[in-house]
Amino acid sequence: MAVSPVSRTGVSMPRHSLTGLICAAIASLAIAAPAYAEDEVPYWVSLRADEANMRVGPSEAYPIEWVYQRVGLPLKVVRKMSGWRLVEDPDGARGWIVSRFLSLERSAIVTGNEPSAIRAEPSSGASLLWRAEPGVVVTLGECRSDWCKVTIDEKSGWMAADSLWGDGEP
Repeated sequence: MAVSPVSRTGVSMPRHSLTGLICAAIASLAIAAPAYAEDEVPYWVSLRADEANMRVGPSEAYPIEWVYQRVGLPLKVVRKMSGWRLVEDPDGARGWIVSRFLSLERSAIVTGNEPSAIRAEPSSGASLLWRAEPGVVVTLGECRSDWCKVTIDEKSGWMAADSLWGDGEP
């Protein structure tokens, strides 16, 4: 004998109606969810807003520690709590940012003390296209064999992954 589940209002619902509701709920979640998972930490994000406050705790009641004003800045999410993310910036500072100010679009920042080579192919022997100064934010494409495809404005090429922070390796 099949038992019909009871709804919150106390009225029993036919099993096929409940199955339909569950399927509809799952389908709506699948549409709303991004194609990549952000359930596991750490993962990489970039700053979406022109200005975002980093706070010492996950609420607007906590003091502001830093104000970021750099769209595209890569950040590493190390913890999640409700609509807040505990992030680490390229300098190692950690704090909480509201998740709506973050994008899952991949970016990286050029590291080091000298300009880094951007090459035509993912190889140190490939022709040099130009060099990027430390601190430049790049849009990050695919990474393979210790090289990452980067784009700055309309130009793109390959950079050694060890010249970047935010390359997707936790």
